[in-house]
Amino acid sequence: MERWSKRDAKDWYEARPWICGFNFLPSTAVNFIEMWHSATFDLPTIERELGWAAEIGFNAIRVNLPFVGWQADRDGLIGRVDRLMGAAAARGIDTVLCLFDDCGFGGQEPVWGKQPDPIPGVHNSRAVASPGRAAVLTPTLRPSLMDYVRDVVGTFRSDPRILFWDLYNEPGNRMDFEKTEYTQFAKELEAAALSLMEATFATAREVGPVAPLSVAAWTTPLPTDDSHPYQTEIDRSALLHSDIVTFHAYWNRARVARFIDYLEILDRPILCTEWMARQIDSRISDQLALFRDRDVGCFQWGLVKGRTQTWLPWPDDLVRAHGGRVDRGVWFHDLLDENGRPYDPKEVDTLRALIGSTSRQQRKEIG
Repeated sequence: MERWSKRDAKDWYEARPWICGFNFLPSTAVNFIEMWHSATFDLPTIERELGWAAEIGFNAIRVNLPFVGWQADRDGLIGRVDRLMGAAAARGIDTVLCLFDDCGFGGQEPVWGKQPDPIPGVHNSRAVASPGRAAVLTPTLRPSLMDYVRDVVGTFRSDPRILFWDLYNEPGNRMDFEKTEYTQFAKELEAAALSLMEATFATAREVGPVAPLSVAAWTTPLPTDDSHPYQTEIDRSALLHSDIVTFHAYWNRARVARFIDYLEILDRPILCTEWMARQIDSRISDQLALFRDRDVGCFQWGLVKGRTQTWLPWPDDLVRAHGGRVDRGVWFHDLLDENGRPYDPKEVDTLRALIGSTSRQQRKEIG
């Protein structure tokens, strides 16, 4: 199976309404291991919170899978994925499955089992990567990682509930907010992550899923930004291998609009798979309309305030580096409280208005 043609990618995109979704963990899960473990898989909460999402109008979710869960409990994990997607589909919501992830915000290696409680006052304090930095850097584990890719993609190869496959979240992200120097460890991690990402694309194409494949360009530099090259090697490779263009953008509207301009040269459907962080001016009030008007699908971070504590801000230095101002009186991510009440009712009004007003024909007219 080869990379999709531009025409095939456009036909796939034009066959559906404007995609507007969110990155989902139920409020009772501190990380994706707790979400998927048999002892803590909370289907009633999942169904309740997806119901709230459907009432707002969301039509897609993006969720990460834990490699360690597949190693320890393959059949159980696959069954729980099936149940999650069933709950989503029953509410008109498609699913994006993400197989790998280097964004280990909590700083610990993944361990299958009971997860620690969140650290009070700390954003995403127990988030773990998948398969974890040590695993990414272990060549002898690569065959098992590819077996995991073959199994998961193969199991759901033709499943209509899969919107698309997000093969690797933020490959090479070392989550180092304290040091700015480019260390030897960072070079090794990025080289290994690039290799793993490209091997994952190749393996997934061997399986030949019905839905498209993608990895997001997760840095959003601009030509006037002298702090780093315009595009990293990993991001360039991700864009060249992906059937549809995906990216992350925790920036203000003007910067995001310029990055969309840059990506449009690829002439493929574009979706932003992570955005919305109020303290750095990534807000529903202005950027949702930008995505809709540019016909860019989008997935905000978070739905319900919960154990991930993502309503709290990133580390202060990271907020400031993104042009933001630290203010703990303002939610960072998330949309609803634990009872389904919106943090800001105007945000929900905007979501309902923009999602509900965009039919397939209107999208074609926008394009």
